[in-house]
Amino acid sequence: MNPKGAVVAITGASAGIGLAAARAFANEGSLVSVAARRKGRLLDLVNEIDERGGRAIAHVVDVSVEADVHRFVDDTVKAFGRIDVLINNAGFGVRGKVDETPSADFERLMRTNYLGTVYGCQAALKHMRAQGRGILMNVSSVVGHRSMPGNGAYSATKAAQISLTESLRVELRDTGIHAMSVHPIGTITEFPDVAARESGGRTGGPIGPRQTAEQVALAMVRAVRRPRPEIHPYPLARALVVANAAAPSLVDFWAARAARK
Repeated sequence: MNPKGAVVAITGASAGIGLAAARAFANEGSLVSVAARRKGRLLDLVNEIDERGGRAIAHVVDVSVEADVHRFVDDTVKAFGRIDVLINNAGFGVRGKVDETPSADFERLMRTNYLGTVYGCQAALKHMRAQGRGILMNVSSVVGHRSMPGNGAYSATKAAQISLTESLRVELRDTGIHAMSVHPIGTITEFPDVAARESGGRTGGPIGPRQTAEQVALAMVRAVRRPRPEIHPYPLARALVVANAAAPSLVDFWAARAARK
């Protein structure tokens, strides 16, 4: 799909990867529909895109509320006539060992990170099936393939997104609709600070190299041009996935040492 002129809807667009993706697609000439809870940030983004000659609209959305997500997608179609790409990006994390993390945190994460993605896919598919084309892009993480110490609650939601996307890929074969998952490594955004605040002092967090939100966004743009099952913006991250499948005990050993450091 050519990003120029495509209608791209993005959740969690007020910061981080979602914000970078909105800018990247707008730079390619896409018509951008952005959603998040922070109205002021969204309006600033829309003004920025408009001033640069693009076109964008904003919606205040809590992705943990099914009706909000369906309204966002339906309003995007009303405004632009269709929806070509939906990027399910909204989410947050918490830190802490499994037995130290309140069950309420597991529930909050699953409702936002996973169910928010389910709601988005279901809302978009009714339009994409009628169009006979479209792209569903679910922003997971490399920790969805391989979790790390102190990251169990968050990683479980990312693994759920991967499984959902795998099912969609097969269910949507020969429909003209593609389902893809995105697997960033630790990304330089406000995400770690939010996770620390949400965790109440519990330990955990990113291990290993970092990348920028802009690098992730550019990989997403490339994937719209050439759809693929999984997007790894940091190519070496694939090695972790392969190593974990081949020798999980070895990766356990490395993860334990890295966490101690």
